[in-house]
Amino acid sequence: KHPDAVENATEKINEMMNSLKNAIELIDKQIIKDWVEDLVLEKTFIGLKFQEAIFKKIALIKKVDYRLASPEEESQGIDGFIGGISVSIKPTTYKTKDALREEIKTKIIFYNKTKSGLEIDADEILKEQL
Repeated sequence: KHPDAVENATEKINEMMNSLKNAIELIDKQIIKDWVEDLVLEKTFIGLKFQEAIFKKIALIKKVDYRLASPEEESQGIDGFIGGISVSIKPTTYKTKDALREEIKTKIIFYNKTKSGLEIDADEILKEQL
C-alpha cells in the first residue's frame, strides 16, 4: 500500500535529528544562564504571587483563614492551608502528569494563566466542608 512509508519516515526523522543537533550546537553558557535566571527569578516569583492570590481568593469565598506552608510542609507537597485543609496549587498542565499526582496527598487547586488574569479550578477545596 505504502512502499515508501518507512523510507519517508526515516528521512523525516533524520532531518529533524539534524535540526536538533544544530540547535543544540547553538546553546552556550549565556543562553543557559539567561534561561536559569528566567526560571528562578521570574517564574518562581510569579508562581508564588499566583499562589498567594489564589489562597486569598478561595479563603475569602469560604470565609476562612489561610496560611502559607512552612518549609517542612512544602517538602510534603503542601503549598498552604485554607481553613485548616492542606492545599497544593498547580498549573493546569500538571493534570496530565498522573504519575506525579499520586504523590500529593492533599487537595489540589489548579490555575491557568490567561491574558486577563487567572482561571482557577478549586472544586476539590470548594466542595470540602470546613
